[in-house]
Amino acid sequence: MHRSFLLALGLVFGTSQLCSAESPKGKPNFVFMIADDLGWADVAFHGGNAATPHLDRLAREGLELSQHYVAPVCSPTRTGLLTGRCWSRFGVTNPQNNRAIPWDTVTLPRALKIAGYDTCITGKWHLGSLPEWGPNHFGFDHSYGSLAGGVSPWNHRYKKGPYTRTWHRNEQLIEEPGHVTDLIAAEAVGWIEARGEKPFFLYVPFTAVHLPIKEPEEWLKRVPDTIQGDVARHYAACVMHLDDAVGRILAALERKGKQDSTLVVFTSDNGGSTVENNDLKYPDDNCPNGKLTGNNTPWRGQKGDLYEGGTRVPTIVRWPVRVKPGKVNSPVQITDWMPTLCRLAGYRPSQDLKWDGMDVAMLLLDQRDLPERPIYAVAAGWQARSLRLGDWKLLVHGKGDSRKIELFNLVQDPGEAKNLAEKEKDRVKRLLGFMDQVAARDRDSVVEP
Repeated sequence: MHRSFLLALGLVFGTSQLCSAESPKGKPNFVFMIADDLGWADVAFHGGNAATPHLDRLAREGLELSQHYVAPVCSPTRTGLLTGRCWSRFGVTNPQNNRAIPWDTVTLPRALKIAGYDTCITGKWHLGSLPEWGPNHFGFDHSYGSLAGGVSPWNHRYKKGPYTRTWHRNEQLIEEPGHVTDLIAAEAVGWIEARGEKPFFLYVPFTAVHLPIKEPEEWLKRVPDTIQGDVARHYAACVMHLDDAVGRILAALERKGKQDSTLVVFTSDNGGSTVENNDLKYPDDNCPNGKLTGNNTPWRGQKGDLYEGGTRVPTIVRWPVRVKPGKVNSPVQITDWMPTLCRLAGYRPSQDLKWDGMDVAMLLLDQRDLPERPIYAVAAGWQARSLRLGDWKLLVHGKGDSRKIELFNLVQDPGEAKNLAEKEKDRVKRLLGFMDQVAARDRDSVVEP
């Protein structure tokens, strides 16, 4: 078997720590922000039509990960971040209200607590939408926001049904006024300002720009006149409002003198969406009717797809004293963050945590390219799987004799326009075998009923 194939297989099955850079002295703080359904070109630094000055500044001062991959929908991405494992291993492929993670899982916040960190989530959880399945049960000292998924912006309600009342603080359901973006940002700022010298992990999963959106008049007035249409203007205002919330959090770090000691990550949970904004499954919040205007240009596809438009998202890392500004092209996945942050925090697992992700500190701190390794993903409802290895990306839609296979060279064809599966049959066969080996671990950590 080819040596690069064996190396990649080893990275998948737990030897990734061998490739990491030396950990820096001291324990950095971590602020990890995730937008909801933010498309590649929704941000100004990728050509978006709405101003994002704070994110633009973050991109100038930080390191852009130009090939950062997530799941094509929300709960799977969050599972991957908090466990370091592919979401398919937990059987999580859709947005999920049932508990997603087994009780005994060593999550990222649990590991960081062992390493001496304070931990907080302010925003969207969506890994178990009842209080008894909430974030405080999985390592967060403080939690706030939506236990379920995206909520209506003013009444803070999730979809009609048993999980519609979801707004909480430390798993106690609450009612309060205000726009959801402002509330999430204010909780994050207040928590930062209450920190002492103990290192901290702050996880901020925003609900913006997830439907249904309805922005305050003050933000609608700032939308350029060139943007026409009710939903399009609210969408642009939502992006600008999100950018302002990011700026408020960064300013709080500066006021506390924590900027240089804090590694900040900003990303999105999946690609942008173009579905109907005023989804009738949500309690009425008087939101505008029309299609969302999520922009994934120049990539093919959108939220829900395993094409680049569904899984390749804008991602920036800033750590002024350690991470040099610039851009790197090595492929990175959401599962890489737990091994990386644990390494930087000085956490050493006492057992095999079965990570699929690898420690990418060498990429962040030294901007050295990562070894070639497979990046595996599963779409919503197990409808498709993909495997990226080097320049090549294999997609398998469906199962059995009716399955459709696509193969793209992402360096030559980043827009995934030319299917090379027929021309590259030997490569397809090799990658299919590799995919099957990686997929053998699917569902090995499913929550017991």
